[in-house]
Amino acid sequence: MVPFETIEIDEMVTACNGDGGALGHPRVFLNLAPSGRVECPYCSRVFINRAMAQAHPPADEAAPESRA
Repeated sequence: MVPFETIEIDEMVTACNGDGGALGHPRVFLNLAPSGRVECPYCSRVFINRAMAQAHPPADEAAPESRA
């Protein structure tokens, strides 16, 4: 399933309020440790730390194994 929205950030802690003003959700603080990635439990936005994403790409983006 594709996330609603993916946001790359430089920090390991972020806040999300749904960006909907009165139609958003309560502001929550999200910790990206230890994987460098977290999904907001309210709006399903995914926050990814840029540095960790470059160092450890998701398995589906990694180079495929060679098959003999």
